[in-house]
Amino acid sequence: MKSVSIGLIHEGRVPPDKRVAFSPLQVEEIMQRYPSVSIVCQQSPVRCFRDEEFSALDIPVVANVQSCDILMGIKEVQIPDLIPNKTYLFFSHTLKKQPYNKKLLQEVLKKKIRLIDYEVLRDTQGNRLVAFGRFAGIVGAFNGLWAYGKRFNLFSLRRAFDCFDINDLKLELRNVKLPPVKIVLTGAGRVAKGAMETLDTAGVRKVNPHDFLTQRFSEPVYTQLSSADYHSRKEGGHFNRDEFHKNPERYSSHFVDFVKVSDILLAGAFWNPKAPLLFTREDMTSQDFKIKVIADITCDINGSIPSTKRATSIIEPLYDYDPITDSVQAPLSNKNFITVMAIDNLPCELPRSSSEEFGRDLIDRILKPLLTDDKEGIIARGTIAENGKLTSHFEYLRDYVEK
Repeated sequence: MKSVSIGLIHEGRVPPDKRVAFSPLQVEEIMQRYPSVSIVCQQSPVRCFRDEEFSALDIPVVANVQSCDILMGIKEVQIPDLIPNKTYLFFSHTLKKQPYNKKLLQEVLKKKIRLIDYEVLRDTQGNRLVAFGRFAGIVGAFNGLWAYGKRFNLFSLRRAFDCFDINDLKLELRNVKLPPVKIVLTGAGRVAKGAMETLDTAGVRKVNPHDFLTQRFSEPVYTQLSSADYHSRKEGGHFNRDEFHKNPERYSSHFVDFVKVSDILLAGAFWNPKAPLLFTREDMTSQDFKIKVIADITCDINGSIPSTKRATSIIEPLYDYDPITDSVQAPLSNKNFITVMAIDNLPCELPRSSSEEFGRDLIDRILKPLLTDDKEGIIARGTIAENGKLTSHFEYLRDYVEK
Protein backbone atom coordinates (compact mmCIF):
# COMPACT_ATOMS: atom_id res chain seq x y z
CA MET A 1 0.00 0.00 0.00
CA LYS A 2 1.38 3.39 -0.99
CA SER A 3 1.76 6.20 1.51
CA VAL A 4 -1.40 8.24 2.09
CA SER A 5 -1.80 11.40 4.13
CA ILE A 6 -5.15 12.32 5.70
CA GLY A 7 -6.11 15.72 7.08
CA LEU A 8 -8.87 16.26 9.63
CA ILE A 9 -10.14 19.65 8.54
CA HIS A 10 -11.65 22.31 10.77
CA GLU A 11 -15.36 23.00 10.39
CA GLY A 12 -16.01 26.36 8.80
CA ARG A 13 -19.80 26.57 9.00
CA VAL A 14 -21.58 29.21 11.05
CA PRO A 15 -22.90 28.36 13.59
CA PRO A 16 -19.82 26.19 14.18
CA ASP A 17 -19.97 22.41 14.25
CA LYS A 18 -17.80 20.84 16.97
CA ARG A 19 -17.69 17.31 15.55
CA VAL A 20 -14.74 15.59 13.89
CA ALA A 21 -14.31 12.42 11.83
CA PHE A 22 -11.95 10.73 14.33
CA SER A 23 -11.10 11.17 17.99
CA PRO A 24 -7.41 11.42 18.97
CA LEU A 25 -7.36 7.80 20.17
CA GLN A 26 -8.93 6.67 16.89
CA VAL A 27 -6.26 8.52 14.90
CA GLU A 28 -3.63 6.69 16.92
CA GLU A 29 -5.39 3.37 16.20
CA ILE A 30 -5.55 4.05 12.45
CA MET A 31 -1.86 4.82 12.17
CA GLN A 32 -1.06 1.62 14.08
CA ARG A 33 -3.29 -0.47 11.81
CA TYR A 34 -2.17 1.25 8.60
CA PRO A 35 1.57 2.08 8.93
CA SER A 36 1.63 3.76 5.51
CA VAL A 37 -1.08 6.25 6.58
CA SER A 38 -0.21 9.55 8.25
CA ILE A 39 -2.83 11.84 9.77
CA VAL A 40 -2.68 15.49 10.71
CA CYS A 41 -5.27 17.63 12.44
CA GLN A 42 -6.04 21.16 11.30
CA GLN A 43 -6.14 23.74 14.08
CA SER A 44 -9.62 24.52 15.39
CA PRO A 45 -10.78 26.72 18.26
CA VAL A 46 -14.20 25.03 18.47
CA ARG A 47 -13.61 21.30 17.94
CA CYS A 48 -14.90 19.09 20.77
CA PHE A 49 -11.49 17.43 21.04
CA ARG A 50 -9.01 20.22 21.68
CA ASP A 51 -5.85 20.61 19.63
CA GLU A 52 -3.89 19.69 22.73
CA GLU A 53 -5.63 16.31 22.93
CA PHE A 54 -4.29 15.45 19.48
CA SER A 55 -0.79 16.79 20.06
CA ALA A 56 -0.59 14.88 23.36
CA LEU A 57 -0.63 11.71 21.25
CA ASP A 58 2.03 13.10 18.87
CA ILE A 59 -0.56 13.79 16.16
CA PRO A 60 0.59 16.88 14.23
CA VAL A 61 -1.69 19.89 14.58
CA VAL A 62 -1.22 22.17 11.57
CA ALA A 63 -2.49 25.47 10.25
CA ASN A 64 -3.20 24.20 6.73
CA VAL A 65 -3.72 20.81 5.09
CA GLN A 66 -2.51 21.61 1.57
CA SER A 67 -0.11 18.68 1.54
CA CYS A 68 -2.69 16.00 2.43
CA ASP A 69 -4.12 13.54 -0.11
CA ILE A 70 -7.48 13.00 1.63
CA LEU A 71 -9.39 15.63 3.60
CA MET A 72 -12.12 14.56 6.01
CA GLY A 73 -14.71 16.83 7.59
CA ILE A 74 -18.31 16.59 8.73
CA LYS A 75 -20.46 19.38 7.31
CA GLU A 76 -20.15 21.21 4.00
CA VAL A 77 -16.74 22.74 3.37
CA GLN A 78 -16.86 26.48 2.80
CA ILE A 79 -16.27 27.28 -0.86
CA PRO A 80 -13.15 29.47 -0.29
CA ASP A 81 -11.58 26.60 1.70
CA LEU A 82 -11.85 23.99 -1.08
CA ILE A 83 -8.43 22.84 -2.31
CA PRO A 84 -8.23 21.71 -5.95
CA ASN A 85 -7.50 18.11 -6.93
CA LYS A 86 -8.01 16.67 -3.45
CA THR A 87 -10.24 13.85 -2.22
CA TYR A 88 -12.83 15.14 0.26
CA LEU A 89 -15.24 13.26 2.51
CA PHE A 90 -18.10 15.22 4.09
CA PHE A 91 -21.88 15.59 4.07
CA SER A 92 -22.42 17.78 1.01
CA HIS A 93 -26.22 18.13 1.26
CA THR A 94 -26.53 18.26 -2.52
CA LEU A 95 -28.24 14.91 -3.15
CA LYS A 96 -31.73 16.45 -3.12
CA LYS A 97 -30.59 19.36 -5.29
CA GLN A 98 -30.58 21.71 -2.32
CA PRO A 99 -30.40 25.20 -3.87
CA TYR A 100 -28.19 26.61 -1.11
CA ASN A 101 -25.38 24.16 -1.97
CA LYS A 102 -25.48 24.33 -5.75
CA LYS A 103 -22.48 26.65 -5.86
CA LEU A 104 -20.57 24.26 -3.61
CA LEU A 105 -20.98 21.36 -6.06
CA GLN A 106 -20.20 23.63 -8.99
CA GLU A 107 -16.93 24.59 -7.32
CA VAL A 108 -16.13 20.94 -6.55
CA LEU A 109 -16.42 20.18 -10.26
CA LYS A 110 -14.48 23.27 -11.28
CA LYS A 111 -11.59 22.38 -8.97
CA LYS A 112 -11.61 18.71 -10.04
CA ILE A 113 -12.20 17.53 -6.50
CA ARG A 114 -13.08 13.93 -5.79
CA LEU A 115 -16.11 14.26 -3.52
CA ILE A 116 -17.20 11.27 -1.43
CA ASP A 117 -20.42 11.90 0.49
CA TYR A 118 -20.93 10.03 3.77
CA GLU A 119 -24.67 9.90 3.16
CA VAL A 120 -24.29 7.59 0.15
CA LEU A 121 -21.69 5.24 1.57
CA ARG A 122 -23.83 2.11 1.53
CA ASP A 123 -23.46 -1.65 1.35
CA THR A 124 -24.67 -3.74 -1.59
CA GLN A 125 -28.18 -3.89 -0.07
CA GLY A 126 -28.37 -0.11 0.15
CA ASN A 127 -27.93 0.17 3.92
CA ARG A 128 -26.06 3.24 5.16
CA LEU A 129 -22.68 2.44 6.66
CA VAL A 130 -21.99 5.66 8.58
CA ALA A 131 -24.50 8.07 10.11
CA PHE A 132 -25.29 10.23 13.12
CA GLY A 133 -28.91 9.05 13.34
CA ARG A 134 -28.62 7.36 16.73
CA PHE A 135 -27.40 10.56 18.36
CA ALA A 136 -30.04 12.65 16.61
CA GLY A 137 -32.60 10.37 18.24
CA ILE A 138 -30.93 10.40 21.65
CA VAL A 139 -30.66 14.19 21.80
CA GLY A 140 -34.00 14.81 20.07
CA ALA A 141 -35.90 12.73 22.63
CA PHE A 142 -33.94 14.36 25.46
CA ASN A 143 -34.93 17.78 24.14
CA GLY A 144 -38.55 16.67 23.86
CA LEU A 145 -38.57 15.70 27.55
CA TRP A 146 -36.70 18.89 28.47
CA ALA A 147 -39.28 20.97 26.58
CA TYR A 148 -42.22 19.24 28.27
CA GLY A 149 -40.67 19.75 31.72
CA LYS A 150 -40.03 23.40 30.92
CA ARG A 151 -43.49 24.06 29.49
CA PHE A 152 -45.30 22.66 32.52
CA ASN A 153 -42.66 23.60 35.11
CA LEU A 154 -42.34 19.97 36.19
CA PHE A 155 -38.58 19.45 36.40
CA SER A 156 -35.32 21.04 35.35
CA LEU A 157 -32.67 19.47 33.13
CA ARG A 158 -29.33 20.70 31.94
CA ARG A 159 -29.28 21.14 28.20
CA ALA A 160 -27.76 18.24 26.28
CA PHE A 161 -24.83 20.38 25.12
CA ASP A 162 -23.95 21.08 28.75
CA CYS A 163 -23.38 17.34 29.29
CA PHE A 164 -19.81 16.16 28.79
CA ASP A 165 -20.79 13.03 26.88
CA ILE A 166 -23.60 10.49 26.51
CA ASN A 167 -22.93 8.96 29.93
CA ASP A 168 -23.31 12.37 31.55
CA LEU A 169 -26.55 12.91 29.62
CA LYS A 170 -27.94 9.58 30.83
CA LEU A 171 -27.19 10.57 34.40
CA GLU A 172 -29.10 13.80 33.79
CA LEU A 173 -32.15 11.79 32.73
CA ARG A 174 -32.54 10.69 36.37
CA ASN A 175 -34.03 14.16 36.95
CA VAL A 176 -36.99 13.52 34.62
CA LYS A 177 -40.18 13.38 36.69
CA LEU A 178 -43.10 12.88 34.32
CA PRO A 179 -46.78 12.51 35.19
CA PRO A 180 -48.66 9.66 33.45
CA VAL A 181 -48.25 11.16 29.99
CA LYS A 182 -48.35 9.32 26.66
CA ILE A 183 -45.49 9.77 24.20
CA VAL A 184 -45.78 8.65 20.57
CA LEU A 185 -42.58 7.99 18.62
CA THR A 186 -42.51 7.45 14.85
CA GLY A 187 -39.82 5.56 12.99
CA ALA A 188 -37.98 2.25 13.08
CA GLY A 189 -34.44 3.21 12.08
CA ARG A 190 -31.39 4.60 13.86
CA VAL A 191 -33.15 7.81 14.90
CA ALA A 192 -36.03 5.98 16.53
CA LYS A 193 -33.71 3.52 18.26
CA GLY A 194 -31.73 6.43 19.69
CA ALA A 195 -34.93 8.06 20.93
CA MET A 196 -36.00 4.79 22.58
CA GLU A 197 -32.62 4.65 24.29
CA THR A 198 -33.35 8.01 25.92
CA LEU A 199 -36.92 7.11 26.89
CA ASP A 200 -35.86 3.78 28.36
CA THR A 201 -33.11 5.47 30.37
CA ALA A 202 -35.62 8.02 31.65
CA GLY A 203 -37.79 5.17 32.95
CA VAL A 204 -40.64 5.61 30.47
CA ARG A 205 -42.33 2.26 29.83
CA LYS A 206 -42.88 1.05 26.28
CA VAL A 207 -46.34 -0.29 25.38
CA ASN A 208 -47.79 -1.65 22.15
CA PRO A 209 -49.81 0.67 19.88
CA HIS A 210 -53.15 -1.00 20.65
CA ASP A 211 -52.77 -0.63 24.41
CA PHE A 212 -51.49 2.93 23.91
CA LEU A 213 -54.70 3.84 22.07
CA THR A 214 -57.16 2.01 24.29
CA GLN A 215 -55.84 1.97 27.85
CA ARG A 216 -55.09 4.46 30.60
CA PHE A 217 -51.90 4.20 32.59
CA SER A 218 -50.79 5.38 36.02
CA GLU A 219 -47.24 6.01 34.78
CA PRO A 220 -45.63 7.67 31.73
CA VAL A 221 -45.59 5.39 28.68
CA TYR A 222 -44.51 5.53 25.06
CA THR A 223 -45.25 3.59 21.91
CA GLN A 224 -43.04 3.26 18.87
CA LEU A 225 -44.77 3.19 15.49
CA SER A 226 -43.51 1.81 12.21
CA SER A 227 -45.16 2.93 8.96
CA ALA A 228 -47.52 -0.06 9.07
CA ASP A 229 -48.98 1.14 12.36
CA TYR A 230 -50.51 4.32 10.94
CA HIS A 231 -50.88 3.82 7.18
CA SER A 232 -53.57 1.96 5.24
CA ARG A 233 -53.86 1.05 1.56
CA LYS A 234 -56.40 3.29 -0.14
CA GLU A 235 -57.64 0.33 -2.18
CA GLY A 236 -57.79 -2.00 0.82
CA GLY A 237 -55.71 -5.02 1.61
CA HIS A 238 -52.65 -5.51 3.79
CA PHE A 239 -49.85 -3.00 4.25
CA ASN A 240 -46.92 -3.81 1.92
CA ARG A 241 -43.64 -2.29 3.04
CA ASP A 242 -41.93 -2.43 -0.37
CA GLU A 243 -44.95 -0.89 -2.06
CA PHE A 244 -45.16 1.84 0.57
CA HIS A 245 -41.52 2.79 0.09
CA LYS A 246 -41.88 2.88 -3.71
CA ASN A 247 -45.42 4.28 -3.99
CA PRO A 248 -46.43 5.93 -0.69
CA GLU A 249 -49.15 7.89 -2.47
CA ARG A 250 -51.19 4.66 -2.54
CA TYR A 251 -51.60 4.93 1.23
CA SER A 252 -53.50 7.16 3.62
CA SER A 253 -52.56 8.06 7.19
CA HIS A 254 -54.66 7.33 10.26
CA PHE A 255 -52.11 8.86 12.63
CA VAL A 256 -54.89 11.18 13.79
CA ASP A 257 -56.01 8.31 16.05
CA PHE A 258 -52.83 8.81 18.07
CA VAL A 259 -53.04 12.60 18.38
CA LYS A 260 -56.25 12.17 20.40
CA VAL A 261 -54.45 10.35 23.22
CA SER A 262 -50.84 11.62 23.06
CA ASP A 263 -49.16 14.42 25.01
CA ILE A 264 -45.75 14.41 23.30
CA LEU A 265 -44.81 13.55 19.70
CA LEU A 266 -41.26 12.50 18.86
CA ALA A 267 -41.03 12.44 15.05
CA GLY A 268 -38.21 10.15 13.95
CA ALA A 269 -39.52 8.60 10.73
CA PHE A 270 -38.15 9.34 7.28
CA TRP A 271 -40.81 11.10 5.23
CA ASN A 272 -41.25 10.87 1.47
CA PRO A 273 -42.91 14.01 0.04
CA LYS A 274 -45.26 11.68 -1.87
CA ALA A 275 -46.44 10.12 1.39
CA PRO A 276 -49.47 11.44 3.30
CA LEU A 277 -49.03 13.98 6.09
CA LEU A 278 -49.04 12.73 9.65
CA PHE A 279 -51.95 15.13 10.25
CA THR A 280 -53.23 18.44 8.91
CA ARG A 281 -53.39 21.93 10.35
CA GLU A 282 -57.15 21.48 10.57
CA ASP A 283 -56.56 18.40 12.73
CA MET A 284 -54.40 20.55 15.00
CA THR A 285 -57.22 23.04 15.56
CA SER A 286 -59.56 20.33 16.82
CA GLN A 287 -60.37 19.94 20.51
CA ASP A 288 -59.40 16.27 20.06
CA PHE A 289 -55.78 17.20 19.31
CA LYS A 290 -54.05 16.58 22.65
CA ILE A 291 -50.35 16.90 21.76
CA LYS A 292 -48.69 19.86 23.50
CA VAL A 293 -45.00 19.26 22.63
CA ILE A 294 -43.63 18.17 19.25
CA ALA A 295 -39.98 17.24 18.93
CA ASP A 296 -39.49 16.99 15.15
CA ILE A 297 -36.19 15.12 15.13
CA THR A 298 -36.22 14.69 11.35
CA CYS A 299 -36.94 18.42 10.91
CA ASP A 300 -38.66 18.29 7.52
CA ILE A 301 -39.54 21.93 6.91
CA ASN A 302 -43.14 22.16 5.63
CA GLY A 303 -43.13 18.38 5.57
CA SER A 304 -45.27 15.75 7.29
CA ILE A 305 -45.93 17.94 10.36
CA PRO A 306 -47.66 21.28 9.63
CA SER A 307 -46.13 23.02 12.66
CA THR A 308 -42.54 22.55 11.43
CA LYS A 309 -42.35 25.94 9.75
CA ARG A 310 -38.65 26.43 10.28
CA ALA A 311 -35.67 24.86 11.98
CA THR A 312 -34.72 25.91 15.47
CA SER A 313 -31.18 26.15 16.80
CA ILE A 314 -29.23 24.76 19.71
CA ILE A 315 -29.16 28.24 21.25
CA GLU A 316 -32.87 28.93 20.58
CA PRO A 317 -34.37 25.42 20.51
CA LEU A 318 -38.11 26.14 20.78
CA TYR A 319 -40.95 28.10 19.31
CA ASP A 320 -44.70 27.90 19.78
CA TYR A 321 -47.09 27.18 16.93
CA ASP A 322 -50.58 28.63 16.74
CA PRO A 323 -52.66 26.30 14.52
CA ILE A 324 -55.54 28.77 14.34
CA THR A 325 -53.43 31.37 12.52
CA ASP A 326 -50.87 28.86 11.17
CA SER A 327 -48.11 31.02 12.62
CA VAL A 328 -44.90 30.77 14.64
CA GLN A 329 -45.03 32.47 18.04
CA ALA A 330 -42.67 33.09 20.94
CA PRO A 331 -41.84 29.91 22.86
CA LEU A 332 -43.92 28.97 25.91
CA SER A 333 -46.13 32.00 25.39
CA ASN A 334 -49.66 30.57 25.40
CA LYS A 335 -51.19 27.41 26.87
CA ASN A 336 -53.28 26.96 23.72
CA PHE A 337 -50.24 26.84 21.45
CA ILE A 338 -48.11 23.80 20.64
CA THR A 339 -44.43 23.89 21.60
CA VAL A 340 -42.08 22.79 18.81
CA MET A 341 -38.45 21.65 18.93
CA ALA A 342 -36.96 21.32 15.43
CA ILE A 343 -33.17 21.55 15.78
CA ASP A 344 -31.58 20.40 12.52
CA ASN A 345 -28.11 19.49 13.90
CA LEU A 346 -28.98 17.55 17.06
CA PRO A 347 -25.82 15.36 17.20
CA CYS A 348 -23.80 18.56 17.64
CA GLU A 349 -25.12 18.74 21.20
CA LEU A 350 -23.09 15.63 22.09
CA PRO A 351 -20.11 16.15 19.79
CA ARG A 352 -17.58 13.96 21.61
CA SER A 353 -19.76 10.87 21.84
CA SER A 354 -21.29 11.24 18.37
CA SER A 355 -17.84 11.79 16.82
CA GLU A 356 -16.47 8.69 18.54
CA GLU A 357 -19.29 6.49 17.24
CA PHE A 358 -19.05 7.98 13.75
CA GLY A 359 -15.28 7.46 13.72
CA ARG A 360 -15.74 3.86 14.85
CA ASP A 361 -17.99 3.18 11.86
CA LEU A 362 -15.51 4.86 9.52
CA ILE A 363 -12.67 2.70 10.81
CA ASP A 364 -14.61 -0.55 10.72
CA ARG A 365 -16.52 -0.06 7.46
CA ILE A 366 -14.98 2.63 5.27
CA LEU A 367 -11.21 2.91 5.70
CA LYS A 368 -10.33 -0.41 4.07
CA PRO A 369 -12.25 0.25 0.83
CA LEU A 370 -11.05 3.87 0.86
CA LEU A 371 -7.37 3.06 1.37
CA THR A 372 -6.85 -0.42 -0.09
CA ASP A 373 -9.53 -2.48 -1.81
CA ASP A 374 -12.99 -1.26 -2.81
CA LYS A 375 -14.06 -4.67 -4.11
CA GLU A 376 -17.71 -4.10 -3.06
CA GLY A 377 -17.85 -0.69 -4.75
CA ILE A 378 -18.66 1.18 -1.54
CA ILE A 379 -16.44 4.16 -2.37
CA ALA A 380 -17.38 4.10 -6.03
CA ARG A 381 -21.09 4.32 -5.21
CA GLY A 382 -20.45 7.07 -2.69
CA THR A 383 -18.39 9.27 -5.03
CA ILE A 384 -20.43 12.17 -6.40
CA ALA A 385 -17.75 13.88 -8.49
CA GLU A 386 -14.29 13.08 -9.81
CA ASN A 387 -11.92 14.72 -12.32
CA GLY A 388 -14.32 17.58 -12.93
CA LYS A 389 -17.30 15.36 -13.78
CA LEU A 390 -20.28 13.86 -12.03
CA THR A 391 -20.00 10.10 -11.67
CA SER A 392 -22.55 7.86 -13.37
CA HIS A 393 -24.52 7.32 -10.14
CA PHE A 394 -25.12 11.07 -9.84
CA GLU A 395 -25.83 12.10 -13.42
CA TYR A 396 -29.28 13.15 -12.21
CA LEU A 397 -27.59 16.21 -10.64
CA ARG A 398 -26.43 17.53 -14.03
CA ASP A 399 -29.32 19.95 -14.58
CA TYR A 400 -28.87 21.10 -10.96
CA VAL A 401 -25.23 22.12 -11.43
CA GLU A 402 -25.54 23.41 -15.01
CA LYS A 403 -28.41 25.84 -14.44
